[in-house]
Amino acid sequence: MRAASGPGQLLEQLSRIVLDKEGQIRLVLTALIAGGHVLLEDLPGLGKTTLALALARSLELPFARVQMTADILPGDILGSNFYDPAQRSFVFRPGPIFHSLLLVDEINRASPRAQSALMEAMAEGQVSLEGACYPLPSPFFVIATQNPEEFDGVFPLPENQLDRFLLSLSLGYPSRAAEERLLLGEALPAQGVEPVAHSDALCEWQESARRVFLSPEIRDLLLDLAEQSRRHAALRFGLSPRGLLALQAALRAWAFLAGRDFVVPDDLPAVAPAVLGHRLRWRDPGDAQQQLGQLLQKCWGFGA
Repeated sequence: MRAASGPGQLLEQLSRIVLDKEGQIRLVLTALIAGGHVLLEDLPGLGKTTLALALARSLELPFARVQMTADILPGDILGSNFYDPAQRSFVFRPGPIFHSLLLVDEINRASPRAQSALMEAMAEGQVSLEGACYPLPSPFFVIATQNPEEFDGVFPLPENQLDRFLLSLSLGYPSRAAEERLLLGEALPAQGVEPVAHSDALCEWQESARRVFLSPEIRDLLLDLAEQSRRHAALRFGLSPRGLLALQAALRAWAFLAGRDFVVPDDLPAVAPAVLGHRLRWRDPGDAQQQLGQLLQKCWGFGA
């Protein structure tokens, strides 16, 4: 039986499956409710696939997983036309991208050509192939994972590809207590979870999040950040207008997930690092997270 519940119940259920990661799960749900996509950079085995599968089952979303490799082709993701003798014509066979939730595993193992196959889908919700345009399902959500850059056989994602992701974050290792619970079998299995909502409810959440109030004072803080980032000597380039809109959308979704219909200043440091970390490029990469925290401290008086 399908339960009628809200995003709070979804967050609670996912937190019982991927233990000790409520903050990261909250950010993933923020991207989902904001209508964006998520990039997870982590070592293998930390729960990324489990989280994606549990999210799909919890919302009854059609789910597909693509394992990226160096020899994968765009057609393996998008689909292709094939000749059907019965119809005496070419017929389009959809690829795995035509699912509401797509897990793109190890995206940076694929060649730039295969990576670019995702760009139109993530930006416009459609696929163009051989002169025809095919709309993707709504909602449509991509969770992509990437290996750390020091791994062998990776192709770094270019800036325009990274910009298609609303948020970028890392799950990281669980705590000792969470791993003990995992060993004791206390984590819910992702395969057996019951739905807590469905795609229609998700669309309603997304619409409600777009109506969350953003005060002129909060908006001024966002504009201050954009202006400061473009003048910052340590940055190669500043925050783009699309990045600024992404931050606004994420703030509204974060507030909605917290049960509010307005954004508060405390939402800014909670959301900004995941929105900005993969968009800003520092002249000296160094500790990018620390430099970002200093930028936020300078602009807003509080850091990440």
